[in-house]
Amino acid sequence: MDRKTKDAFLQLWPRYFDGAALPITLYYTDDAAAGAKAAAPGGRHCLIDQLRDVREGDTLVVDKATVPCPGGKRYMGFTATVGPQFEYFLSYGIPGKLEGERYKKSPEIVREAMKKMHEFKAPAKFAVFKRWDALSDADNPDIVIFFATPDVLSGLFTLANFDETDPFGVVAPFAAGCGTIVQYPYLEAASPHPRPVVGMFDVSARPCVEKDVISFAVPMLKFARMVENMNESFLITNSWKKVLDRIAAQK
Repeated sequence: MDRKTKDAFLQLWPRYFDGAALPITLYYTDDAAAGAKAAAPGGRHCLIDQLRDVREGDTLVVDKATVPCPGGKRYMGFTATVGPQFEYFLSYGIPGKLEGERYKKSPEIVREAMKKMHEFKAPAKFAVFKRWDALSDADNPDIVIFFATPDVLSGLFTLANFDETDPFGVVAPFAAGCGTIVQYPYLEAASPHPRPVVGMFDVSARPCVEKDVISFAVPMLKFARMVENMNESFLITNSWKKVLDRIAAQK
């Protein structure tokens, strides 16, 4: 990856977000060496749960066989299929046969919502998750993923909008937790103006993160611009200093 961007962020992050957790990154590869390290779920049933170790500095490599959840396989782009009677599973279920999650009011709404979902196919066999400081020169991250508290999220959100005219410069689509950190930001990367994605509102994924944490996933091209803008943005003002003091006090 671009060593200049990596080093600049490592220098600027503690200056403007003192005490906040470093982001993790995602990229896809067909490298067999990476695939050899693919980790089994190990009793964990959600990709978000698997990412806890990555947030602590470990590297995680997954493929179709090692993503524990069928929905995770789909949002990672490893399969395009959904489970049988998915429209009932996501809505009110089938009495005596299938418990529904009740995330949508009816199967009909689920069917219509699925028509609006864009297809996403993994560009390579393996997906690699690494924390930012663990990246090597050979790594080329596609997405930068923050697990942020509200104060940190406010800074990331405002920085992302710093050089944008569109009031919807950041989006929050309805999706599973893994969809908001992989599929949607990856699809945004193909846009002329890629937007960060706020997520982790998925009730099923919430137990896998801290109670005061929300995700903020940024396509790499957009993230590089955010890093470039840090020293001339609101981050240098007294207004942000008040928020920064509160962030720093929590470390």
